[in-house]
Amino acid sequence: MFTGIVQGTGTIVDIQTGKDNKSQKNWVKLPKASINDLQIGASVSNNGCCLTITEIKDDIVAFNLIEETLKRTNLSFFKVGDEINIERSMKVGDEIGGHVMSGHIMCTLTISKIEKDAENCSLFFNIPKEIKPYIFEKGFVGLDGCSLTVGKIDNNEFSVHLIPETLNLTIFKHRQIGDKINLEIDPQTQAIVNTVARVMHDQFILPL
Repeated sequence: MFTGIVQGTGTIVDIQTGKDNKSQKNWVKLPKASINDLQIGASVSNNGCCLTITEIKDDIVAFNLIEETLKRTNLSFFKVGDEINIERSMKVGDEIGGHVMSGHIMCTLTISKIEKDAENCSLFFNIPKEIKPYIFEKGFVGLDGCSLTVGKIDNNEFSVHLIPETLNLTIFKHRQIGDKINLEIDPQTQAIVNTVARVMHDQFILPL
């Protein structure tokens, strides 16, 4: 589990593609805040995607990405030298500064607009039809591993607002219109929406 408070950015130093081009191994140089007590088998959020450390060489670690991960997330678009958002898994007793996240990406969203000034940055995203029920004003979303609050919703678009600290610590400072961003819906929101939809469906189809 994660909190959505990114500890810094890691740099991809090597990518080894599988023989069938349906899998790959990423070697990532972790930020200083994430290298204490590294162990093989530890879970680390890479752009919000929960991955397992399979090898360790000082502050550089390897992650295996399977076909489903490459299809569902934006990790397939990154190249050697690119940065990704990094967060180590939370421990019992840790402060949860964002919201509880599982590291399971639902889909990617496309940045449709960016509004930026000296103090603030607002990103706007197109909302695919299948996730629209889960997006509401002031609700939580995980975007590339960052816990963010939904701003305004206008038709098929919603916004989030980034403070300078978030921009400094994450790869959002490099993001541009058209970029694909990993989305994780707040698990509690997803459970409530799905449960209500199922109950309403059952009530509608059952005879009186």
